[in-house]
Amino acid sequence: MTKTPNPNTDQNTPHKVRADKWLWAARFFKTRTLAKEAIESGKVHMNGQKIKVSRELQVGDTLAIRQGHATRLEEKIVVIKALSENRGNATMAATLYEETQESIATREFFAEQRKLQNLARPDTKPDKKQRKDLARFKSGW
Repeated sequence: MTKTPNPNTDQNTPHKVRADKWLWAARFFKTRTLAKEAIESGKVHMNGQKIKVSRELQVGDTLAIRQGHATRLEEKIVVIKALSENRGNATMAATLYEETQESIATREFFAEQRKLQNLARPDTKPDKKQRKDLARFKSGW
């Protein structure tokens, strides 16, 4: 009696994947080197703890990933839903994780705050007359 293969269980799906490979495959970073550098600099935490590059991730782990520049640093908290060592397209990468509702709300709040800060800036530069008026005002006459 031979067993028929079950199409729902994939033999090629790994049970554990290195952190740098998963972050690259999930498209958080463009290269594995950038993922490695982010992990080493402490921008990736798992369950509140710093991790090493070779840390093996499993389905159900929670990662806090800080991305961006110093003035616009965003933190995403994601739960790993699937594992992959291979980088695919964006729709496939989106199936590897799920961002928490608190993380989404926090990111949207800070994005709104940045937009409100930008409203204080004028849309155009002052013209010659406005510059002269500003210079006169600043000099006090």
